[in-house]
Amino acid sequence: MPNRYEDIAALDATFHLPTYARKPVLFVRGEGMRLYDDAGREYLDFVAGIGAVNLGHAHPAVARAVCRQVSRLVQVSNLYHVEHRAALAERLSELADGGWKAFLCNSGTEAIEGAIKLARRWGKDRRGPECYEVVSAERSFHGRTLGSLAATGQASKQEAFEPLPGGFTHVPLNDIASLEAAVKGNTCAVLLEPVQGEGGVHPCDEGYLAAVRRLCDEREVLLILDEVQTGFFRTGPAFGWQGYGVRPDVMTLAKSLANGLPAGALMAAGTAAEAFTPGDHGSTFGGGPVICAAALATIDALQEEGLGENAERAGSELRATLEELARATGRISEVRGRGLMLAVELVDPVAQDVAAACLESGIVLNAIGDRTVRFLPPLVCSTQEIAILRDTLHAVIGAT
Repeated sequence: MPNRYEDIAALDATFHLPTYARKPVLFVRGEGMRLYDDAGREYLDFVAGIGAVNLGHAHPAVARAVCRQVSRLVQVSNLYHVEHRAALAERLSELADGGWKAFLCNSGTEAIEGAIKLARRWGKDRRGPECYEVVSAERSFHGRTLGSLAATGQASKQEAFEPLPGGFTHVPLNDIASLEAAVKGNTCAVLLEPVQGEGGVHPCDEGYLAAVRRLCDEREVLLILDEVQTGFFRTGPAFGWQGYGVRPDVMTLAKSLANGLPAGALMAAGTAAEAFTPGDHGSTFGGGPVICAAALATIDALQEEGLGENAERAGSELRATLEELARATGRISEVRGRGLMLAVELVDPVAQDVAAACLESGIVLNAIGDRTVRFLPPLVCSTQEIAILRDTLHAVIGAT
C-alpha cells in the first residue's frame, strides 16, 4: 500500500473524481493542535478539519470510546434500540437548555435536508400545501446536496447544477426589512447561520437575530439555525445561539459532534418536534453505536477541559493578534468572527498565496475566496500557538 505523498497523490489523480483541489501535503498523524506529514514534519493546524476537530487530533478519550464500542457492536440500523443513542439525544438537549428531540444522521448536509423536510411538513400541517418556502441568507452555505444547495445563498456554487429545487428565497444578512418583506403566507421557515462560515465568517448582528426571532413568532414560521460550524463551543457557548440569547425552533449540528467522525443531528423543540411521524425520515447509519459513543466522549471532554471558556479567551487573543497584524502590515482590511471562528479580509486578492506560503512554513490555514483567510483551530489553541501564527503571518503577508 502506498505511504508516500507522491504515490498517494498519483493514485488520487487516477482514481478519485476531481472534486477537490488538494494541497501538496500528506498528513499521517495528529496530536492536539499539531499535524505530522509522511516525512515527519510538524504543522500547526488552524483549520481543524474545517472546524470538525474541536478537541484536537487523536484525543485519547474519544479513541478509547471508539475502540471499546467497535469491538462490541458497530451497526444494526435504526430499526432497533442500541446503546448510547438515547443518551446522546438527551445530552444534546441538555446542552441546548432542554426541551429538544433529536434525529441523528451523518453530516451537516443531511441535518439541513432533514430540517427542510421537517419545516415543510410542519408548515403544510398547520397552514396547508402551499406553506413550504424557506427564506435563507445571501452568502450562506448549507450543504451540497440539491436541497441544501438550493438553500445556500451562493450563485457560484449553484449555477452548474441548475435547475435546483424550488421553494427558497435569499435575502441579505442583517437586513431585517428585507427579511420582513420576504416572509409571506407560504413561508414555513427562516434558515440562518449565527456566523456564516463558508460565506466568509460573517456574524449575525446582535439585534438582527433577536428581531428575526420576533418576526418568526409574529408570522408563525419556524426559526432554523444552522449550527454545523458554530456548534460545540466553537464561539464560546455550547451553541452559537446561546451567545445571542435567541433560541431557535430547530437547529442543525455536525462537524465536531464526534470530534471529526461522521456525525450530524437535527434538533427540534416545541411544535416542530411533533411534525415528523414514523416513516417520514430515516438514515441507515445515523446514530450508530460507535458514533454515539464517540460523541458522548467528545461532549464530556469539551466540558471537562473547559474548552468553551478557552474558545472565548483564545479567540479574544487571536482576534487582538490579527488586529495588531492589520495595523502593522496595512495588508488586512477587516478582522471578523466570534470565539475561535475568525477571518481576515485582505486588501489584495492573495488569500490563496498566503495560505500556500503558510503551509510551506508549517501553518495550516484555510483560504475561502480570493481575499479571505479563515481561522478555525482546535479549541485547545493556546498563547504559544497564536504567537507562532503571528510571526509566520507577519512574514508571509509582508512578502506576498
